Amino acid sequence: MHMEPAPGVLLPEEPARRDARHEAKIERIARQLRQRTSARPASFKKKTPPHQVPKRYDSRRGDEKIDLSDLDQILELDPVAMTCTAEPAVTFEEVVRATLRYGLVPIIVPEHKTITLGGAVAGCSIESMSFRDGGFHDTCLEYELITAKGDVLRCSPQEKPLVFQMLHGSFGTLGVLAKLKFKLIRAAPYVHVTYETYATLEAFQQAIWHYFTAQEADYLDGQIFSPTQHVLCVGRFTERAPYVSRYDWLKAYCESIPRRTEDYLTVYDYLYRYDRGVTHVTPRSLVGRALFGKLVHSDTVLRAAEHFHRFLPAKNPPVIVDVFIPFSRTAEFMDWYHREMHFYPVWCVPYRRMRDYEWQTPRWWSGVKDPLFLDLAVYGLEQPRGRNLYKEFEDELQRVNGTKTLISYNYYDEQTFWSIWNKETYQAVKQLTDPDNIFRDLYTKTCRAALGLQEQTPGPGAS
Repeated sequence: MHMEPAPGVLLPEEPARRDARHEAKIERIARQLRQRTSARPASFKKKTPPHQVPKRYDSRRGDEKIDLSDLDQILELDPVAMTCTAEPAVTFEEVVRATLRYGLVPIIVPEHKTITLGGAVAGCSIESMSFRDGGFHDTCLEYELITAKGDVLRCSPQEKPLVFQMLHGSFGTLGVLAKLKFKLIRAAPYVHVTYETYATLEAFQQAIWHYFTAQEADYLDGQIFSPTQHVLCVGRFTERAPYVSRYDWLKAYCESIPRRTEDYLTVYDYLYRYDRGVTHVTPRSLVGRALFGKLVHSDTVLRAAEHFHRFLPAKNPPVIVDVFIPFSRTAEFMDWYHREMHFYPVWCVPYRRMRDYEWQTPRWWSGVKDPLFLDLAVYGLEQPRGRNLYKEFEDELQRVNGTKTLISYNYYDEQTFWSIWNKETYQAVKQLTDPDNIFRDLYTKTCRAALGLQEQTPGPGAS
Protein backbone atom coordinates (compact mmCIF):
# COMPACT_ATOMS: atom_id res chain seq x y z
CA MET A 1 0.00 0.00 0.00
CA HIS A 2 1.40 3.36 -0.99
CA MET A 3 0.84 6.28 1.36
CA GLU A 4 2.02 9.77 0.49
CA PRO A 5 3.94 11.29 3.40
CA ALA A 6 2.59 14.46 4.90
CA PRO A 7 4.57 17.58 3.91
CA GLY A 8 7.63 18.00 6.10
CA VAL A 9 7.29 14.64 7.83
CA LEU A 10 10.46 12.91 6.71
CA LEU A 11 12.92 15.20 5.01
CA PRO A 12 15.88 13.77 3.08
CA GLU A 13 18.33 15.49 5.39
CA GLU A 14 21.86 14.65 6.46
CA PRO A 15 21.91 13.26 10.03
CA ALA A 16 24.49 15.82 11.16
CA ARG A 17 22.36 18.73 9.94
CA ARG A 18 19.20 17.22 11.41
CA ASP A 19 20.84 16.67 14.79
CA ALA A 20 22.33 20.17 14.79
CA ARG A 21 18.91 21.68 14.17
CA HIS A 22 17.45 19.64 17.04
CA GLU A 23 20.27 20.73 19.36
CA ALA A 24 19.63 24.38 18.45
CA LYS A 25 16.00 24.00 19.48
CA ILE A 26 17.01 22.39 22.76
CA GLU A 27 19.47 25.19 23.49
CA ARG A 28 16.81 27.83 22.80
CA ILE A 29 14.38 26.24 25.26
CA ALA A 30 17.07 25.58 27.86
CA ARG A 31 18.30 29.17 27.61
CA GLN A 32 14.78 30.51 28.14
CA LEU A 33 14.45 28.39 31.27
CA ARG A 34 17.89 29.31 32.61
CA GLN A 35 17.31 33.03 32.08
CA ARG A 36 13.78 33.02 33.46
CA THR A 37 13.22 35.56 36.28
CA SER A 38 9.43 35.57 36.54
CA ALA A 39 7.72 34.13 39.60
CA ARG A 40 4.67 33.14 37.54
CA PRO A 41 4.05 29.46 36.83
CA ALA A 42 5.15 28.27 33.40
CA SER A 43 3.47 25.92 30.96
CA PHE A 44 3.88 25.03 27.32
CA LYS A 45 2.81 26.57 24.04
CA LYS A 46 2.21 23.94 21.36
CA LYS A 47 1.11 23.98 17.75
CA THR A 48 -1.84 21.64 18.39
CA PRO A 49 -4.51 22.10 21.06
CA PRO A 50 -4.13 19.94 24.17
CA HIS A 51 -6.30 16.83 24.06
CA GLN A 52 -7.70 17.49 27.49
CA VAL A 53 -11.24 18.45 28.40
CA PRO A 54 -11.36 22.26 27.89
CA LYS A 55 -12.20 24.14 31.08
CA ARG A 56 -13.59 27.65 31.33
CA TYR A 57 -11.56 28.85 34.29
CA ASP A 58 -8.26 27.06 33.66
CA SER A 59 -5.70 29.43 35.19
CA ARG A 60 -2.90 27.97 33.06
CA ARG A 61 -3.98 30.27 30.23
CA GLY A 62 -2.28 33.09 32.13
CA ASP A 63 1.01 31.26 32.60
CA GLU A 64 4.30 32.32 31.11
CA LYS A 65 4.68 30.12 28.03
CA ILE A 66 7.61 27.97 26.98
CA ASP A 67 7.30 27.67 23.19
CA LEU A 68 7.62 24.04 22.08
CA SER A 69 5.82 24.38 18.76
CA ASP A 70 8.94 23.86 16.63
CA LEU A 71 9.76 20.50 18.24
CA ASP A 72 7.88 18.89 15.38
CA GLN A 73 10.28 16.73 13.36
CA ILE A 74 10.78 13.02 12.94
CA LEU A 75 14.50 12.60 13.57
CA GLU A 76 15.10 8.97 12.66
CA LEU A 77 13.01 6.13 11.35
CA ASP A 78 14.81 2.77 11.48
CA PRO A 79 12.84 0.14 9.52
CA VAL A 80 15.29 -2.62 10.47
CA ALA A 81 15.27 -2.05 14.23
CA MET A 82 11.62 -0.98 13.90
CA THR A 83 12.02 2.18 15.96
CA CYS A 84 11.21 5.84 15.50
CA THR A 85 12.93 8.81 17.14
CA ALA A 86 11.06 12.09 17.04
CA GLU A 87 10.41 15.38 18.74
CA PRO A 88 7.31 15.59 20.97
CA ALA A 89 5.17 17.94 18.86
CA VAL A 90 5.02 15.45 16.00
CA THR A 91 1.47 14.18 15.65
CA PHE A 92 0.66 10.50 15.43
CA GLU A 93 -0.85 11.07 12.01
CA GLU A 94 2.50 12.34 10.77
CA VAL A 95 4.24 9.30 12.24
CA VAL A 96 1.70 6.88 10.78
CA ARG A 97 2.02 8.37 7.29
CA ALA A 98 5.81 8.14 7.49
CA THR A 99 6.02 4.62 8.92
CA LEU A 100 3.42 3.13 6.58
CA ARG A 101 5.87 3.69 3.73
CA TYR A 102 7.90 0.88 5.32
CA GLY A 103 4.93 -1.30 6.28
CA LEU A 104 5.22 -0.23 9.93
CA VAL A 105 3.06 1.62 12.46
CA PRO A 106 3.45 2.61 16.11
CA ILE A 107 2.22 -0.13 18.44
CA ILE A 108 -0.19 2.22 20.20
CA VAL A 109 -1.86 4.90 18.06
CA PRO A 110 -4.32 7.17 19.94
CA GLU A 111 -7.70 7.69 18.32
CA HIS A 112 -7.33 11.35 17.27
CA LYS A 113 -5.01 12.47 14.47
CA THR A 114 -3.62 15.54 16.22
CA ILE A 115 -2.59 13.89 19.47
CA THR A 116 1.16 14.42 19.70
CA LEU A 117 3.84 12.00 20.82
CA GLY A 118 4.61 14.13 23.85
CA GLY A 119 0.93 14.42 24.70
CA ALA A 120 0.58 10.64 24.59
CA VAL A 121 3.34 10.26 27.17
CA ALA A 122 2.17 13.10 29.41
CA GLY A 123 -1.51 12.20 29.20
CA CYS A 124 -1.63 8.39 29.26
CA SER A 125 -2.67 7.40 25.73
CA ILE A 126 -3.90 3.88 25.01
CA GLU A 127 -5.84 2.24 22.17
CA SER A 128 -6.93 -1.09 20.76
CA MET A 129 -3.52 -2.81 20.85
CA SER A 130 -3.32 -2.05 24.58
CA PHE A 131 -4.71 -5.49 25.46
CA ARG A 132 -1.32 -6.83 24.28
CA ASP A 133 1.15 -4.00 24.86
CA GLY A 134 -0.21 -1.59 27.50
CA GLY A 135 0.00 2.15 26.88
CA PHE A 136 2.06 4.19 24.45
CA HIS A 137 4.59 4.85 27.22
CA ASP A 138 5.14 1.09 27.50
CA THR A 139 6.44 1.10 23.91
CA CYS A 140 8.91 3.93 24.52
CA LEU A 141 12.63 3.22 24.81
CA GLU A 142 14.29 6.56 25.60
CA TYR A 143 13.42 10.14 26.50
CA GLU A 144 15.34 13.40 26.38
CA LEU A 145 14.16 15.82 29.06
CA ILE A 146 14.95 19.50 29.63
CA THR A 147 14.69 20.32 33.32
CA ALA A 148 13.30 23.56 34.72
CA LYS A 149 16.91 24.63 35.35
CA GLY A 150 17.78 24.19 31.67
CA ASP A 151 19.74 20.95 32.06
CA VAL A 152 19.28 18.12 29.56
CA LEU A 153 18.74 14.59 30.89
CA ARG A 154 18.60 11.35 28.95
CA CYS A 155 16.61 8.60 30.55
CA SER A 156 15.55 5.05 29.75
CA PRO A 157 14.66 1.90 31.70
CA GLN A 158 18.42 1.52 32.26
CA GLU A 159 19.50 5.17 32.71
CA LYS A 160 17.62 7.25 35.29
CA PRO A 161 14.80 4.68 35.26
CA LEU A 162 12.62 6.46 37.83
CA VAL A 163 12.64 9.66 35.78
CA PHE A 164 11.79 7.59 32.70
CA GLN A 165 8.82 5.92 34.37
CA MET A 166 7.45 8.98 36.14
CA LEU A 167 7.19 11.09 32.99
CA HIS A 168 4.12 9.10 32.05
CA GLY A 169 1.00 10.89 33.21
CA SER A 170 3.03 13.84 34.53
CA PHE A 171 1.18 16.45 32.41
CA GLY A 172 4.27 18.57 31.87
CA THR A 173 4.96 19.03 35.58
CA LEU A 174 8.39 17.36 35.59
CA GLY A 175 10.06 19.21 32.72
CA VAL A 176 10.08 19.50 28.94
CA LEU A 177 10.06 16.25 27.00
CA ALA A 178 12.29 17.12 24.02
CA LYS A 179 12.81 13.82 22.21
CA LEU A 180 11.59 10.25 22.44
CA LYS A 181 12.35 6.90 20.85
CA PHE A 182 9.65 4.26 20.57
CA LYS A 183 8.98 0.87 19.03
CA LEU A 184 7.09 0.12 15.82
CA ILE A 185 5.31 -2.99 14.61
CA ARG A 186 4.86 -4.54 11.17
CA ALA A 187 1.47 -3.85 9.62
CA ALA A 188 -0.40 -5.36 6.69
CA PRO A 189 -2.20 -2.96 4.34
CA TYR A 190 -5.66 -3.62 5.80
CA VAL A 191 -7.47 -4.47 9.02
CA HIS A 192 -10.36 -6.94 9.02
CA VAL A 193 -12.72 -6.16 11.91
CA THR A 194 -15.35 -8.58 13.16
CA TYR A 195 -18.11 -7.46 15.53
CA GLU A 196 -19.19 -9.90 18.24
CA THR A 197 -22.40 -9.01 20.10
CA TYR A 198 -23.07 -10.24 23.64
CA ALA A 199 -26.23 -9.88 25.70
CA THR A 200 -24.48 -10.00 29.06
CA LEU A 201 -21.42 -8.36 30.54
CA GLU A 202 -20.25 -11.78 31.71
CA ALA A 203 -20.16 -13.15 28.15
CA PHE A 204 -18.52 -9.94 26.91
CA GLN A 205 -15.78 -10.27 29.52
CA GLN A 206 -15.29 -13.94 28.75
CA ALA A 207 -14.66 -13.04 25.11
CA ILE A 208 -12.22 -10.29 26.11
CA TRP A 209 -10.38 -12.73 28.38
CA HIS A 210 -10.17 -15.26 25.56
CA TYR A 211 -8.50 -12.79 23.20
CA PHE A 212 -6.27 -11.48 25.99
CA THR A 213 -4.96 -14.95 26.87
CA ALA A 214 -4.89 -16.43 23.35
CA GLN A 215 -3.31 -13.31 21.79
CA GLU A 216 -4.82 -14.29 18.44
CA ALA A 217 -6.00 -10.81 17.43
CA ASP A 218 -4.07 -7.64 16.60
CA TYR A 219 -6.59 -5.08 17.87
CA LEU A 220 -9.35 -5.27 20.47
CA ASP A 221 -11.86 -2.73 21.74
CA GLY A 222 -15.61 -2.53 22.18
CA GLN A 223 -18.70 -0.50 22.93
CA ILE A 224 -21.36 -1.06 25.57
CA PHE A 225 -24.65 0.17 24.11
CA SER A 226 -26.92 -0.94 26.97
CA PRO A 227 -26.97 -3.45 29.83
CA THR A 228 -27.96 -6.09 27.26
CA GLN A 229 -25.88 -5.07 24.22
CA HIS A 230 -22.09 -5.30 24.30
CA VAL A 231 -20.15 -5.32 21.02
CA LEU A 232 -16.53 -6.47 20.85
CA CYS A 233 -14.51 -5.21 17.86
CA VAL A 234 -11.81 -7.72 16.94
CA GLY A 235 -9.23 -6.45 14.42
CA ARG A 236 -6.70 -8.51 12.48
CA PHE A 237 -4.16 -7.42 9.89
CA THR A 238 -4.84 -8.75 6.41
CA GLU A 239 -3.02 -8.47 3.09
CA ARG A 240 -6.19 -8.24 0.98
CA ALA A 241 -9.66 -6.76 1.36
CA PRO A 242 -12.76 -7.42 -0.77
CA TYR A 243 -13.84 -3.83 -0.07
CA VAL A 244 -12.85 -0.96 2.20
CA SER A 245 -15.03 1.31 4.29
CA ARG A 246 -14.30 4.93 5.15
CA TYR A 247 -15.82 6.88 8.00
CA ASP A 248 -14.40 10.36 7.42
CA TRP A 249 -17.45 12.14 6.04
CA LEU A 250 -21.10 11.02 5.96
CA LYS A 251 -20.71 7.75 7.86
CA ALA A 252 -19.58 7.44 11.47
CA TYR A 253 -17.67 4.39 12.63
CA CYS A 254 -19.18 4.41 16.12
CA GLU A 255 -22.66 4.20 14.57
CA SER A 256 -21.68 1.28 12.32
CA ILE A 257 -20.50 -0.98 15.15
CA PRO A 258 -23.91 -2.35 16.25
CA ARG A 259 -25.12 -2.65 12.63
CA ARG A 260 -22.39 -4.78 11.08
CA THR A 261 -20.87 -8.21 11.56
CA GLU A 262 -17.58 -7.39 9.84
CA ASP A 263 -15.70 -4.61 8.09
CA TYR A 264 -12.50 -3.93 6.16
CA LEU A 265 -10.50 -0.73 6.48
CA THR A 266 -7.08 0.40 5.37
CA VAL A 267 -4.68 0.49 8.31
CA TYR A 268 -4.71 4.28 8.24
CA ASP A 269 -8.51 4.49 8.26
CA TYR A 270 -8.73 1.88 11.01
CA LEU A 271 -6.32 3.77 13.25
CA TYR A 272 -8.37 6.97 12.84
CA ARG A 273 -11.82 5.40 12.75
CA TYR A 274 -12.74 7.42 15.85
CA ASP A 275 -11.15 10.73 14.86
CA ARG A 276 -14.55 12.44 14.46
CA GLY A 277 -15.91 11.00 17.70
CA VAL A 278 -15.55 7.83 19.73
CA THR A 279 -19.17 7.34 20.82
CA HIS A 280 -20.97 10.33 19.26
CA VAL A 281 -20.17 12.23 16.07
CA THR A 282 -20.88 15.89 15.32
CA PRO A 283 -22.79 16.87 13.21
CA ARG A 284 -25.49 14.30 13.98
CA SER A 285 -27.71 14.93 10.92
CA LEU A 286 -26.94 13.71 7.41
CA VAL A 287 -27.39 17.24 6.04
CA GLY A 288 -24.98 18.64 8.62
CA ARG A 289 -22.43 15.97 7.75
CA ALA A 290 -22.81 16.62 4.03
CA LEU A 291 -22.03 20.29 4.63
CA PHE A 292 -19.52 20.15 7.48
CA GLY A 293 -18.56 16.51 8.02
CA LYS A 294 -15.16 16.96 6.37
CA LEU A 295 -14.42 20.02 8.51
CA VAL A 296 -15.49 18.95 11.99
CA HIS A 297 -13.11 16.61 13.80
CA SER A 298 -11.27 16.40 17.10
CA ASP A 299 -8.84 19.21 16.31
CA THR A 300 -11.45 21.74 15.17
CA VAL A 301 -13.66 21.05 18.18
CA LEU A 302 -10.78 21.46 20.64
CA ARG A 303 -9.48 24.60 18.94
CA ALA A 304 -12.93 26.18 19.02
CA ALA A 305 -13.43 25.27 22.68
CA GLU A 306 -10.07 26.75 23.65
CA HIS A 307 -10.59 29.91 21.61
CA PHE A 308 -14.09 30.49 22.97
CA HIS A 309 -13.42 29.18 26.47
CA ARG A 310 -15.44 32.01 28.03
CA PHE A 311 -18.55 30.32 26.65
CA LEU A 312 -17.78 26.93 28.20
CA PRO A 313 -20.13 25.89 31.04
CA ALA A 314 -19.47 27.65 34.31
CA LYS A 315 -21.19 24.87 36.26
CA ASN A 316 -22.11 21.24 35.65
CA PRO A 317 -20.01 20.62 32.52
CA PRO A 318 -20.81 17.43 30.58
CA VAL A 319 -18.87 14.41 31.79
CA ILE A 320 -15.93 13.24 29.70
CA VAL A 321 -13.91 10.68 31.62
CA ASP A 322 -11.69 7.61 31.20
CA VAL A 323 -11.67 5.19 34.12
CA PHE A 324 -9.49 2.11 34.58
CA ILE A 325 -11.23 -0.78 36.31
CA PRO A 326 -9.51 -4.00 37.45
CA PHE A 327 -10.98 -6.74 35.26
CA SER A 328 -12.42 -8.69 38.20
CA ARG A 329 -14.23 -5.58 39.53
CA THR A 330 -15.89 -4.61 36.23
CA ALA A 331 -19.26 -6.17 37.07
CA GLU A 332 -19.44 -4.20 40.33
CA PHE A 333 -18.59 -0.96 38.57
CA MET A 334 -21.01 -1.51 35.70
CA ASP A 335 -23.85 -2.42 38.09
CA TRP A 336 -23.30 0.99 39.69
CA TYR A 337 -22.98 2.68 36.29
CA HIS A 338 -26.19 1.19 34.88
CA ARG A 339 -28.04 2.20 38.03
CA GLU A 340 -26.63 5.70 38.58
CA MET A 341 -25.51 6.95 35.13
CA HIS A 342 -27.26 4.84 32.44
CA PHE A 343 -25.64 6.77 29.58
CA TYR A 344 -24.48 4.97 26.44
CA PRO A 345 -22.44 3.99 24.53
CA VAL A 346 -19.42 3.41 26.76
CA TRP A 347 -16.12 2.80 24.97
CA CYS A 348 -14.23 -0.19 26.33
CA VAL A 349 -10.48 -0.68 25.77
CA PRO A 350 -8.79 -3.68 27.44
CA TYR A 351 -5.42 -2.67 28.91
CA ARG A 352 -2.68 -5.10 29.85
CA ARG A 353 -0.91 -4.45 33.15
CA MET A 354 2.70 -4.31 31.96
CA ARG A 355 4.23 -3.56 35.39
CA ASP A 356 3.34 -2.11 38.76
CA TYR A 357 3.83 1.45 37.58
CA GLU A 358 5.81 3.71 39.88
CA TRP A 359 3.31 6.58 39.61
CA GLN A 360 0.69 4.65 41.64
CA THR A 361 1.17 4.05 45.37
CA PRO A 362 2.14 0.61 46.72
CA ARG A 363 -1.04 0.77 48.82
CA TRP A 364 -3.13 1.21 45.69
CA TRP A 365 -1.36 -1.66 43.91
CA SER A 366 -1.87 -3.92 46.92
CA GLY A 367 -5.58 -3.96 46.11
CA VAL A 368 -5.09 -4.93 42.45
CA LYS A 369 -4.30 -8.52 41.50
CA ASP A 370 -5.61 -8.45 37.93
CA PRO A 371 -3.28 -8.68 34.91
CA LEU A 372 -5.87 -6.80 32.85
CA PHE A 373 -7.81 -3.55 33.24
CA LEU A 374 -10.75 -2.26 31.28
CA ASP A 375 -10.55 1.39 30.30
CA LEU A 376 -14.16 2.57 30.18
CA ALA A 377 -14.65 5.95 28.52
CA VAL A 378 -17.73 8.14 28.81
CA TYR A 379 -18.20 11.13 26.50
CA GLY A 380 -20.87 13.82 26.88
CA LEU A 381 -22.95 12.70 29.85
CA GLU A 382 -25.04 15.69 30.96
CA GLN A 383 -24.96 16.45 34.68
CA PRO A 384 -28.26 16.91 36.52
CA ARG A 385 -28.56 20.00 38.66
CA GLY A 386 -27.42 19.39 42.21
CA ARG A 387 -25.09 16.48 41.40
CA ASN A 388 -21.38 16.38 40.66
CA LEU A 389 -21.07 13.24 38.55
CA TYR A 390 -17.31 13.65 38.28
CA LYS A 391 -17.04 13.37 42.05
CA GLU A 392 -19.42 10.41 42.05
CA PHE A 393 -17.14 8.64 39.57
CA GLU A 394 -14.13 9.36 41.77
CA ASP A 395 -15.89 7.98 44.85
CA GLU A 396 -16.96 4.81 43.02
CA LEU A 397 -13.43 4.29 41.73
CA GLN A 398 -12.23 4.30 45.33
CA ARG A 399 -14.72 1.54 46.12
CA VAL A 400 -13.64 -0.77 43.27
CA ASN A 401 -9.94 0.14 43.45
CA GLY A 402 -9.99 1.78 40.04
CA THR A 403 -8.30 4.93 38.82
CA LYS A 404 -8.74 7.49 36.05
CA THR A 405 -6.77 9.67 33.70
CA LEU A 406 -6.45 13.30 34.75
CA ILE A 407 -7.41 14.84 31.39
CA SER A 408 -10.89 15.82 32.58
CA TYR A 409 -12.35 17.63 35.59
CA ASN A 410 -10.85 16.37 38.84
CA TYR A 411 -12.29 16.96 42.31
CA TYR A 412 -9.98 14.91 44.52
CA ASP A 413 -8.95 16.44 47.82
CA GLU A 414 -5.18 16.46 48.24
CA GLN A 415 -5.02 13.58 50.72
CA THR A 416 -7.11 11.28 48.55
CA PHE A 417 -5.15 12.24 45.44
CA TRP A 418 -1.81 11.30 46.97
CA SER A 419 -3.24 8.04 48.30
CA ILE A 420 -3.58 7.00 44.64
CA TRP A 421 -0.73 8.81 42.88
CA ASN A 422 2.67 8.13 44.41
CA LYS A 423 3.87 11.32 46.10
CA GLU A 424 7.16 9.75 47.21
CA THR A 425 8.34 8.76 43.73
CA TYR A 426 6.89 11.92 42.19
CA GLN A 427 8.76 14.15 44.65
CA ALA A 428 12.02 12.27 44.12
CA VAL A 429 11.90 13.14 40.42
CA LYS A 430 10.48 16.63 41.01
CA GLN A 431 13.47 17.56 43.18
CA LEU A 432 15.75 16.62 40.31
CA THR A 433 13.85 18.12 37.39
CA ASP A 434 11.83 21.06 38.81
CA PRO A 435 13.03 21.85 42.35
CA ASP A 436 11.49 25.35 42.35
CA ASN A 437 8.12 24.03 41.17
CA ILE A 438 7.76 26.39 38.21
CA PHE A 439 5.65 23.82 36.34
CA ARG A 440 3.35 23.26 39.35
CA ASP A 441 2.98 19.88 41.00
CA LEU A 442 0.64 17.24 39.60
CA TYR A 443 -2.16 17.76 42.12
CA THR A 444 -2.13 21.55 41.81
CA LYS A 445 -2.05 21.51 38.02
CA THR A 446 -4.76 18.91 37.41
CA CYS A 447 -7.07 19.45 40.40
CA ARG A 448 -6.80 23.15 41.22
CA ALA A 449 -5.31 25.26 38.42
CA ALA A 450 -7.45 23.45 35.85
CA LEU A 451 -10.55 24.59 37.75
CA GLY A 452 -9.26 28.12 38.32
CA LEU A 453 -9.03 27.56 42.07
CA GLN A 454 -6.65 29.49 44.27
CA GLU A 455 -3.24 27.86 44.31
CA GLN A 456 -0.99 27.48 47.29
CA THR A 457 2.56 28.72 47.00
CA PRO A 458 4.65 25.77 48.14
CA GLY A 459 8.31 25.93 48.89
CA PRO A 460 10.91 24.62 46.45
CA GLY A 461 10.08 21.11 45.34
CA ALA A 462 7.11 20.85 47.68
CA SER A 463 3.62 19.79 46.85
